[in-house]
Amino acid sequence: MATHPIPYDSIPYFEGIPQHVLAPLLQGAYPIHARRGQIIALKGQPCEGMHIIVSGQIKLYHESDSGLERIMRVIDAGDSFGEALMFLERDYPITAEALATSELLYLPRELMMQHMVQNPALAQHLVASLSHHLYMMIGDMGAYTVRNGRQRLIAYLLRESGGLQGVPVRLPVAKGVIASRLNLTPQHFSRILHELVERKLICIRGREFTLLDVAGLRAYHEQQAL
Repeated sequence: MATHPIPYDSIPYFEGIPQHVLAPLLQGAYPIHARRGQIIALKGQPCEGMHIIVSGQIKLYHESDSGLERIMRVIDAGDSFGEALMFLERDYPITAEALATSELLYLPRELMMQHMVQNPALAQHLVASLSHHLYMMIGDMGAYTVRNGRQRLIAYLLRESGGLQGVPVRLPVAKGVIASRLNLTPQHFSRILHELVERKLICIRGREFTLLDVAGLRAYHEQQAL
């Protein structure tokens, strides 16, 4: 795979890092073009570098021995995966697959270690990224532990819509992907959506939803905790 310089300002992940620090790093990076459905990293393979999403969308999922798929995260442009495993020199515990045509940047471990020693700003940036991933993981664990399915789905709809009433919002991924991400079966996911529609709290048209009663939706969310 040939390397070539990539414009540093086109990669949100590196926002805030000076160009003189970033340019030499990008010279040693590998651009990857992934088609929808293409596997980028496979569970059980050694992690020898990190991936940064420049554009597109990637799902990280775990597949059981019986073939049951559980989506751990869906990541977009500006996000990354593999940093912690890269430093620990561990195998991938998940599989990464492109949900849409995606452009990624692959940075080998040796390259990152070399430039982190030379540039403390880059090392600080990696620490911040790892801390963000840990924070998100703790939040997800808390949500799965103390919230039931209705609460998780309502919280997701409120977050995606920004809590705006009467404004149509397109779901960023297929409903089945969202259901797996929220630890719901597709059937349970559909039942909750149907219930919210019947209560006139939301409106659904294909992959587009509209909040009809934000106050009522929040109140229903709180009722589920009682």
